[in-house]
Amino acid sequence: MRRLRRLGGVARHGVRGGLCNLALLLALALPAAAEEVVIAALGDSLTQGYGLPERDGFVPRMQAWLDARGHDVRLINAGVSGDTTAGGAARAGWTLTPEVDGMIVALGGNDFLRGIDPATSRANLDAILGAADEAGVETLVVGLVASPNYGPDWKAAFDAMYPDLARAHGDLLHPRWFGALIEAAGGGSPQDLRPYMQPDGIHPNAEGVALIVEDIGPSVERLIDRIEADGA
Repeated sequence: MRRLRRLGGVARHGVRGGLCNLALLLALALPAAAEEVVIAALGDSLTQGYGLPERDGFVPRMQAWLDARGHDVRLINAGVSGDTTAGGAARAGWTLTPEVDGMIVALGGNDFLRGIDPATSRANLDAILGAADEAGVETLVVGLVASPNYGPDWKAAFDAMYPDLARAHGDLLHPRWFGALIEAAGGGSPQDLRPYMQPDGIHPNAEGVALIVEDIGPSVERLIDRIEADGA
């Protein structure tokens, strides 16, 4: 639930107290001013904007996308290059500061690259989402789809952890971080994705980030809707 500011004060008596109480009642009767929504994007190099000018990274581009649609939102870039789900779990607590209303969780790519047991990654993601639950913070989980490098059982377990955990915690899910690039490439062989990727073949270039933002943006808007509904 969104963290709301509380009105504080002391009881007053007599005419002065009556006037203060009347002023308070009138203030409460007026429509509440909209508060800025603060969302932390907890992720790895894909969130952090590795290899790109700052303005072309995921968080600045998403901020611009939301600004253009009139949302009073501030995104915090909590992406750390090279981070695994374990790293995300270790820093979830200090990412969820009192000002944070929502969180985008986009982790797991480095777990895949290192071949970490999906059961371990699932437990770490579960801990992150549990910390958000404890803090009363609405969350959007952004999933990844693994290649079959480690066999079908490994892939099935990895792919399933995102929808499973989002469902278990009642969180929103955007199923594929790279979904828009795969669609633009007509299916997604590594060679087909080259126009949207940096030379390392792992991180999107500026054009790729723009497509990712257009794809994930509506899911972030759903997150904002949830946050604002909680605060109503």
